[in-house]
Amino acid sequence: MMMIMKKLRTPPLASWNEFCCTSSRVLRYSTQTLTPNHVNSTSSTATAITLYHRLVGFREPSIVPVLDQWVGEGRPIDQEDLHRIIKQLRKFSRYKHALQICQWMNDKPYLDVSHKSISVELDLISKVYGLKQAEDYFNKIPNNLRVWQVYGALLNCYKEAKSLEKAESTFQIMRDLGYSKSLTYNVMMGLYSTMLQYEKLDLLMDEMEQKGIPIDKFTYAIRLNAYAKTSEIPKMEKLLLKMEADPEIQMEWHAYTTVANGYLKTGDQENIEKAVVLLKKSEYLIRPSQKKIAYEILLTLYASAGRKSDVYRVWKVYKNMGKFYNHGYLCMMSSLAKLDCVDDVAKLYEEWERGCVYFDYQIPNLVITVYCKKGLLEKVEGVVERLVKGGHEPNASTWSRMAMGYVKNGGMEKAVEAMRKSILGSYKGWSVDTATLTEILEFLDRSGNADEAKEMIGLLERKGHLSEEVYENIVKKLSRTSVIECQG
Repeated sequence: MMMIMKKLRTPPLASWNEFCCTSSRVLRYSTQTLTPNHVNSTSSTATAITLYHRLVGFREPSIVPVLDQWVGEGRPIDQEDLHRIIKQLRKFSRYKHALQICQWMNDKPYLDVSHKSISVELDLISKVYGLKQAEDYFNKIPNNLRVWQVYGALLNCYKEAKSLEKAESTFQIMRDLGYSKSLTYNVMMGLYSTMLQYEKLDLLMDEMEQKGIPIDKFTYAIRLNAYAKTSEIPKMEKLLLKMEADPEIQMEWHAYTTVANGYLKTGDQENIEKAVVLLKKSEYLIRPSQKKIAYEILLTLYASAGRKSDVYRVWKVYKNMGKFYNHGYLCMMSSLAKLDCVDDVAKLYEEWERGCVYFDYQIPNLVITVYCKKGLLEKVEGVVERLVKGGHEPNASTWSRMAMGYVKNGGMEKAVEAMRKSILGSYKGWSVDTATLTEILEFLDRSGNADEAKEMIGLLERKGHLSEEVYENIVKKLSRTSVIECQG
């Protein structure tokens, strides 16, 4: 850590890059990297690509030997290449490897450490080792080197951890130090939105206006999204008009889809028509790099609006983009299911089966859910039969959905067997469908098979899925006591 501090140059108060306006709202920090004369700053494209592929393609616990080997071969190290690789590893959620590169760079006296490096390392420590270790790291940084970017990284750590009190305290420190910038306000607004404290959003926006802090597209987006979630339609419409009138704001497609979603949530026909107008307006603002995610959102929203023709129109454009993967099929099939187009779902599933390159259980499981809700159990069993023939044994989620379908349609004996297979095939992170489980346990108890019910509860416990919450849900819903006495 002391080596880092010795190498760290006090930077000018540059700004962060704009942060990505997504559900996760991940912060990105950027400044110029200072490169010493003896480090190659113009590595060839071929060299950069080779190092990139060595590091990004490496899957062992430690990435350090790859870096050491690279240097041992007498190859140049380009600091910007390493920063790009770290960025890519973070994109793939390979935070530990990204942190290892940061720490490897810290140990090299010929590589500079900027506040960009400090900020990124702070964020990665929080992700890999937790908030306490990130705080310990921050506390070792001398006060004169805690520039606003570093404070901002700490603030974002608190945001990601939903540590509201500490975030508010850090935000106040940044205010006191004169570090009040659009991005810091956006981070706090994002946290308040996550915590459903929407009433504080207007207070922060008012403060920004009073202090002359620019309200940017991200500020607008956070507030607009909160209005849409709470169905505050007049306020949502007023804010959209303000955005459109702001000469500093370049309107983007997702602003209109956010408002359209707010309209659709109301279920009012007039608002649904307004939503369709905005969805079509949004299509003209989609940039080439945004097409995939934008079209997937449009498919879902047009389906919510009941616009089957627009769903197929967007799907055609989506497919014409070229190569696409399972998520596109999943999104389209979900949209068709929302429109209650069961036959269309079946046809698309057959298309996916014929051209499937990478198998994904989510897709057949979606089809099974659609069929179960319609009581088409023979079709469900046909899907499972084809899965098995294709070498794909049903997973825990498949059996759980089938159990739900059997319960819904009175096939209790098959439901019991499906639920048992679901629990046996369960995995870490799997959640039992307590409503279906309760129905099955009650059936067993009524049928004089209380021992079998107790065995199923015991199996849940052995597999690590009988949490207090699950148990309480079962207790509350069971009308008899004999089943639950085994846990009493």
